[in-house]
Amino acid sequence: MEQLVFNENLKIVTKVDNAIEYLKMFEPPDGYYLAFSGGKDSIVCHELLVLSGVKFDAHFSLTTVDPPEVIKFIKEEYPNVIIEYPKTSMWKLIEEKLMPPTRIVRYCCQELKEEGGNGRFVITGVRRAESVKRSKRKKIEYDAYGSQSKKAIEERQIFLNSDNDEKRRMVENCVIKGKNILNIILDWEDNEVWNFIKSRNLKYPFLYDKGYKRIGCIGCPMQGKNGMERDFKDFPKYKQNYIKAFDRMLKNRDSKGLVTKRWKTGQEAFDWWVGQS
Repeated sequence: MEQLVFNENLKIVTKVDNAIEYLKMFEPPDGYYLAFSGGKDSIVCHELLVLSGVKFDAHFSLTTVDPPEVIKFIKEEYPNVIIEYPKTSMWKLIEEKLMPPTRIVRYCCQELKEEGGNGRFVITGVRRAESVKRSKRKKIEYDAYGSQSKKAIEERQIFLNSDNDEKRRMVENCVIKGKNILNIILDWEDNEVWNFIKSRNLKYPFLYDKGYKRIGCIGCPMQGKNGMERDFKDFPKYKQNYIKAFDRMLKNRDSKGLVTKRWKTGQEAFDWWVGQS
């Protein structure tokens, strides 16, 4: 795999140059839509966009279960990032969906995080190294009704055949998302992300210095039981909010005549939810 390296002037080459080439090649007339989370990967994407000189606007999708430290970091260090407020909250979703969010049923991501950028060319910090599912992602994903057509993307792709990291076809159908997506750091490893951040003297949320590997929603099941338990130790108020939401969820189930054998209280639902993750 092509590695991130430094020359004598500490200028990052290879993957950085490759990313900038992609950003310039596919720049849409209305500019890119950067899906900005405040985490290390989106910080790198933001800096690559700045270095490339292309037009873009950055957006943070507030989920109502974001670490307060991350929101504060974004407001202080990235004041130009547009905060997108959700139509509902995690607590309301749990009550309405009649079940906790799980690794398989991720209604929270769909309704709180993935709505932004429709009709735009979206930049994400998705990386293959993060999970088995993400390892199957392509660098460029498109929707025929998005900001650029499949034909336009494939015509530009001809000029990028020298990219050794992308021997296979990189374009896949992304109809569900209704947008074009460029996963600009898809092949970057963790150490490459951190090397870039340090080489550019970029600031990042201090939660990483506390041992967090990934920063996202508090209590996200995708991080597993250990990660959830750590979250609720660090953010006890959110634990109580989840339990209260599960209590309302159970009452809503009762009002609809749904039989609930597994849990009788919000605490029992919470314990199951953390334990099965």
